[in-house]
Amino acid sequence: MTGFPGWHPMVVHFPLALVLTATLLLWIARLGSASRYAATLGTVGTWNLCLGTVAALFALATGLAAVLGLQVSAAAHLAISLHLRWAIFTTLMLVLLSVWRGAGTAQEARPSWIFLVVLTVAAASLSVTGYRGGQNVYRYGVGVHITDSR
Repeated sequence: MTGFPGWHPMVVHFPLALVLTATLLLWIARLGSASRYAATLGTVGTWNLCLGTVAALFALATGLAAVLGLQVSAAAHLAISLHLRWAIFTTLMLVLLSVWRGAGTAQEARPSWIFLVVLTVAAASLSVTGYRGGQNVYRYGVGVHITDSR
C-alpha cells in the first residue's frame, strides 16, 4: 500500500456514500407500506451496505498505509490516533452488520428494528470518523504538502 500515496482521501468517500445510502434505503424498506418496493429497497440497501463495508476495509488499509512514517506534531499524532480508533471500531461494526444482513437474512426481507438501530449507530460512527479525518487535514494539516511557489 505504500506505493499508492494519496489514495486514502480518494477512497474514504465510497464507504460514506454507500453506507449512508444503505441506511436510508433500509429504513425506507422497513417503514414503507408497499411490499414490492420494500423488497427491492431491502435488496439494494443490503448490496450498498456490503459494498460500503468492503470500501471501509479498503479505506482503513489505505489510511494505515498513509500514516506509516508520517512525521507530525504531538497534537496531530493524538488526533490521528483518535481517528484511527473510530475507524477501526466503525469498520468492525460494518463487517458484523454486513454478515448479519448479507448472510443471516434474506436480502429482500424487511430489516428488523434492532438491526436498523445498530446500523444507524454505525452510520453515525462513520460520520464521526469522517469528521475526525477532516479535522486531521484542515486543523492539523496532516497529509497536506506545502510547495514553495517562488
